[in-house]
This record gives sequence, structure tokens and C-alpha cells, in this order.
Amino acid sequence: MFDSNIPLKDQSCEEIVKGSKPLIIPTIEGYMNTIPGWEVALSYMTLDKTFKFKNYHQTISFVNAVTWIAHKEDHHPEICFGYNECKIKLTTHAVKGVTKNDFILAAKINALLD
Repeated sequence: MFDSNIPLKDQSCEEIVKGSKPLIIPTIEGYMNTIPGWEVALSYMTLDKTFKFKNYHQTISFVNAVTWIAHKEDHHPEICFGYNECKIKLTTHAVKGVTKNDFILAAKINALLD
């Protein structure tokens, strides 16, 4: 469960223990307001967000920053980008759904643009 005293962007992703389960729908919905601009898929298996930029340089800089955070947190999103757009999809493959780690990474990604 989330530690409400510590912002998600200041928490760290944790190792997923074998047998762990994804978050349940009410928990996911309860925490969506902690990651502005993100959407949960109808399947409740991914968190998705599209980021818009002025040009390719800004887009690539953002992608590089996201990959650095993902490597540091050992939680890796799907990233698709073009000239001025970057689409990010978060899921925890080990549980086939959304976990606390996805919310933490989403918050850290959002913080890049704060």
C-alpha cells in the first residue's frame, strides 16, 4: 500500500515477489488522481500517457530522462516516440497488471516536467 506521508515521486520501486498480484480496480481508481494526465486502460492492466513537445530535441531529451529513471528504478515502460510526441505505457509484466511500481514511475516521469 502507498505511504501517504511520502509523495510517490519520492518513493522507490520495490522488487516484485513471486506470487504478487496486481492492484485491484478500486485501488487503481483511488490513486489515479496522484498521477495527473495518465489514463488507465479499460482492462486495468496499463497506465498510459502521451506527452507533447515542441521539437525532436525536446522529445529525445525527455525519452533519455525517462530511460535513466526507469533504469535506476529497475522498472521499464514501453516507450514510443516521434518528432514531437512520446507515448508511455506502464505495466508490471510479472503480475500482468498495475502495481505500486507503475504509480511510482508515473509520478517520477511527471516530475520531469514540473
